[in-house]
Amino acid sequence: MSKVLYERDGRIARITLNRPEVMNAIDDELPVELEAAVQRADHDPEVHVMVLSGAGKAFCAGYDLTFYAEGNGSGEVTQPMPWDPIKDYQCMWRNTQHYMSLWKAMKPVICKVHGFAVAGGSDIALCADLTIMAEEAQIGYMPARVWGCPTTAMWVYRLGPERAKRMLFTGDKITGREAADMGLVLNAVPAADLDAEVEAMAERMAAVPINQLAMQKMVINQAMEQTMQATQRLATVFDGITRHSPEGLTFKQRAEAVGWKQAVAERDSGTWDWTANGPLPGANRP
Repeated sequence: MSKVLYERDGRIARITLNRPEVMNAIDDELPVELEAAVQRADHDPEVHVMVLSGAGKAFCAGYDLTFYAEGNGSGEVTQPMPWDPIKDYQCMWRNTQHYMSLWKAMKPVICKVHGFAVAGGSDIALCADLTIMAEEAQIGYMPARVWGCPTTAMWVYRLGPERAKRMLFTGDKITGREAADMGLVLNAVPAADLDAEVEAMAERMAAVPINQLAMQKMVINQAMEQTMQATQRLATVFDGITRHSPEGLTFKQRAEAVGWKQAVAERDSGTWDWTANGPLPGANRP
């Protein structure tokens, strides 16, 4: 079964992440299929705009930690020491470029977020040109607390330095309403109105000639691309380091001992000291 669905509806290409049983979590194949769908739409002379969404209860819950923890895939998210940083970099850089196909496509992409767009899922959502969320949906990069660095670096390009630091120094999740108020996404609407809001925007943009859309996108993107690749390369290197630092290895050991769900809950709630490998004094366990 395809992990990314593709459909053309008149001038609109509809691209859907399709692993609903795991909230569209990212495995080795999903990023590859995502880029293939984007390129298909970009090369179709009938398509003016793309709409990216997720099947099931969420847009994307990030990397499928269970899949990788069980030794699946080629990336070896955490390698046996000594760590091979180039192998790690090659894997994560490929994924970053698959996500960036949304940004690099000539035609505009609207991302529709319901449920969650977290961790690696936020990387995908923030590579789109416009992101519209349900008000109660959540977005964040929780691995910024330990075990991750967002390889696309889109937080700083969308928010500027201070608000990006606010998000990545805490690893907090925020609602769609908070994200829109902060300027991270274009808009947030009640969940019942999300489809209609995205459709109205897509139809409005689809009435514009492709060459006009492409030229406006290229001009605006160019203003941000002078530093983007260098920033993303550094972020991708750091992402590998975070998973093989002393704290990153402690996190993996904790996950092996108590399960990923509890380790992630301890990380996200801030109740565990990853340097001392024990609960923080006075912290309430999740």
